[in-house]
Amino acid sequence: WSRFPSNYTNVTFLEPFDNTFAEIQQSFITKQAAAYGNASHIYTLDQYNENDPYSGDLVYLRNVTYNTWKSLKAADPAAVWLMQGWLFFSNSHFWTNDRVEAYLSGVENDSDMLILDLFSEAQPQWQRTNSYYGKPWIWCQLHDYGANMGLYGQVENVTINPIEALANSSSLVGFGLTMEGQEGNEIMYDLLLDQAWSGSPIDTEVYFHDWVTNRYAGAKSVPVGLYSAWDLMRSTVYNNTNLTSNAVPKSIFELSPNTTGLLNRTGHHPTTLGYSPSVVAQAWNLMYDASLGEPSLMDNPAFQYDMIDVTRQVMSNAFTPLYTDFVTRYMASNATDSSLSALSAAGQKLLTLLVDLDAVLSTNTHFALSTWLASARAWANTNTTANSTDQARTADLYEYSARNQITLWGPTGQINDYASKAWGGLIASYYVPRWTLFVDHLTATRPSSYNATALAAQLRSFEQAWQTQTWGERPTEKYATTGELASVLARVRGKWPSVFGI
Repeated sequence: WSRFPSNYTNVTFLEPFDNTFAEIQQSFITKQAAAYGNASHIYTLDQYNENDPYSGDLVYLRNVTYNTWKSLKAADPAAVWLMQGWLFFSNSHFWTNDRVEAYLSGVENDSDMLILDLFSEAQPQWQRTNSYYGKPWIWCQLHDYGANMGLYGQVENVTINPIEALANSSSLVGFGLTMEGQEGNEIMYDLLLDQAWSGSPIDTEVYFHDWVTNRYAGAKSVPVGLYSAWDLMRSTVYNNTNLTSNAVPKSIFELSPNTTGLLNRTGHHPTTLGYSPSVVAQAWNLMYDASLGEPSLMDNPAFQYDMIDVTRQVMSNAFTPLYTDFVTRYMASNATDSSLSALSAAGQKLLTLLVDLDAVLSTNTHFALSTWLASARAWANTNTTANSTDQARTADLYEYSARNQITLWGPTGQINDYASKAWGGLIASYYVPRWTLFVDHLTATRPSSYNATALAAQLRSFEQAWQTQTWGERPTEKYATTGELASVLARVRGKWPSVFGI
């Protein structure tokens, strides 16, 4: 799976029509109930998530689910089999309609299965499967892969489409959220959960207005500018209609540096924006001015979070033209002093923007790498029988895993940067050094002798060394926030007027 070594991904599949399967099912569920009680009769069971069955024969597929279902019901007569419908989209080349129908038909009692239509807002499968051939299903908003952090939404699709599904499917039983992270865009998740209780599409203009009122209720008053900022983003940032870029975008600075391949990506991790960057800068100014007019906003945790998040997006968007300028200058560069000086200056500007973004993010624990690493290390303390040496080793292992998941994700970068984050500390310790290697390599190498392989090797050497570091070993690494938000924002605003549209 995803180029991981086979010892991490090859799992033996015991056929459900083997007698041993039912024995194991019975034993496992019995022991689970004894340990945890019958907390739920719903069992998550995804047999072929991002891998194909042994055979596409229709009888075989039906027998797989039939025997799985029978063994599940034998162990717990009230059992409901919960599965994702993701496989029917991600492996659609295999899951033709006749195979989907055969597979689902093995569960002879429709109410014994519940299917999550995992990506309903962009890639719904319920229409082509005739409402999963009568099985109960849930309309889900996936929205975000890898807990990416870009501002993004499809306000029309999560308000209009659920109502259309209600009118056209007799087996739709609910609405749900299936995002791979909750690092922002809270309004999109609130919107769907409220839409679930409405018989008609929610008026998003009214909804955003009321959401802002509730969001910032702790302030003495809610300035008009905040309503304007969020309404501006509602009609642009949160109104994506380009389904070639169908999920939360990420900034190119979170990707391994290269002269090509970073811009205009589409799909589940797009770098293409469905709006003009100037829109977010305009919203930022409205929010910033609101905080100057109503200083109590800066004491509101929700406003602090949103102010940082929108700042992150403005500065992330600004990285792209700086990168483009640097690479363009490099491709046109020659050996003259003026050409090399201009190239070096362009590269330093790119790095300085990242340093300043790191300073903004480091003012808040929700945007700090140290929060993530401290949480991971804390799990080592749950084993009270281990001695201090073993606990320290376990903590180091957990920190390694936490670092790896948001960077290489795999021993050698199998799904590199899939779960990248714009976090204070991560930018300073990981992204800035990567981009410094890139800038240094290009300023020292002429375009005719550019060696992407050599650069990639340099980057990978750094990336792998970073995995085994321990946070706090370097003087700049703190398990605490640094700086005060209002003063940091004032500084970066004055330093980057063109970025903030001043």
